[in-house]
Amino acid sequence: MNPNAAILAVVLLGNSMVPFISAQNAGFVKSPASETKHTGDTFELYCDVVGIPTPEIQWWYSEINRPESFKQLWDGARKRRVSINTAYGTNGVSVLGITRLTLEDSGTYECRASNDPRRNDLRLNPAISWIRTQATISVIQKPKINASDQIILSADSSSKPVTLICNLTTSQTSHKESLWMKNRQEIPNTRTEQRLTSYRIDKPRAEDSGEYMCVYTFDMAPNANASIEVKAKPDITSHKRSENKNEGGDAMLYCKSVGYPHPTWSWRKVDGTSYTDIDNSTGRVFITNRGNYTELIILNLNISTDPGKYECNATNVIGNTAEITILRVRSYLAPLWPFLGVLAEIIILVVIIVVYEKRKTPDDIIDDDEPVGTMKTNSTNNHKDKNIRQRNTK
Repeated sequence: MNPNAAILAVVLLGNSMVPFISAQNAGFVKSPASETKHTGDTFELYCDVVGIPTPEIQWWYSEINRPESFKQLWDGARKRRVSINTAYGTNGVSVLGITRLTLEDSGTYECRASNDPRRNDLRLNPAISWIRTQATISVIQKPKINASDQIILSADSSSKPVTLICNLTTSQTSHKESLWMKNRQEIPNTRTEQRLTSYRIDKPRAEDSGEYMCVYTFDMAPNANASIEVKAKPDITSHKRSENKNEGGDAMLYCKSVGYPHPTWSWRKVDGTSYTDIDNSTGRVFITNRGNYTELIILNLNISTDPGKYECNATNVIGNTAEITILRVRSYLAPLWPFLGVLAEIIILVVIIVVYEKRKTPDDIIDDDEPVGTMKTNSTNNHKDKNIRQRNTK
C-alpha cells in the first residue's frame, strides 16, 4: 500500500471522527417559569441552554389551548413591546420581555434550542431537530385601587396630622390582606384584612416624606398596589461644621439630608458675598452624589487657595436648603509646633542661666584658701593652759 495513501486515510478518518467525539446535543440549564400577571405589568422569561456547538435559541408563542397556532416572536414585535436579548458563549442565554401587558398577551411561550446543522431545513420536521420548553403566561385585569393624591408637607414644625387612604374597589379574585410600605420597606403593624385601609402620620416632618404604597395580596393572583407620594423640602440633618487638615493632605466634606424627592446636590466656595461653583473638572476635586447624600473630596490641599467656607446645596421640586463647612489648612510645620515650643523654652532658660552666671560680683565668689570655720585666738589658748596649771598645783 502506498504510504502517502495510508497517511491520507488516517487524516480523513480522524477528521470524520472529530464531530462525533466533540459534539454534544443541546440541553436546557434553565427553563422559563409560568406566571400570572396584571394588565399593564411586565414579564421576563429566561432560557439557558448548553451544547457543542452552542445551540441557537428561538422564541415562539401560541394562544392558550391552541398549540397549532405557534408563531415565532422577534425583537420589536407587538408595537415594540417585545424585546429579545440573546448572548452566545459557552452557553446560549436568551431573555424574552414584554411590557405594558394586555389580556391578549396571555398564552404559551416556548423556548426552542438546537445545534443540529439541519435545524433550519424546511423539509424536516422541527420536532426532530429542536428541543423545546414552555411557560404559560396568564394576564388578568388589574384591580382598581382608589388612593389619596400626593401630599406636600409644610416646613412648619406644627404641621397637622396626615392620613393616607387606599380603597380596593374591584378585583377579579378575592383579596387576602393589605399592608403599607414606605420606600419599598414594609411599615410594621399595618397589615389588615380590610379593603379600605389608611395610614396616619401624627407629626409629619421632612424625614416622613417618601413614596408610600398600599399593597393588596391575593390567593390566586399577584399583588396589586397603589403609590402615594409625600413630598417635602430637603432638610440637611448632618454635615461637618469645620474640618482641620494639613497642607498637602486630603479633605472630605459631606452633607446628608431628608426630604422627598431626593435632591439635586451642588457645591460652591463662598467668599463674602460672592461664590464659586465647584465641579469635577479640576482633577483634584471630586464630588459624589448618592440620593440624600453628597461628598466633596479635595486632594493635595493648598494652603493658599483651599481654606475657606464650602456650601452644600440640596434642591428638589419643593424647595432648597444649604449648609456651610469651614475648611482650615495648616502649614507643613504644624505638627512640629509643640516640639518647637518646648525647644524655645529650653533655649530661653539656658540663656537666662548663662546671663545670671556672668553677672555675679567678685564678692559673691568664695576664696578656696580662706578657712571655713572661726579660728581660736592665742589668748584663749593661754587661758586654757593657765587653768590646767592651777588644777595641777592643787
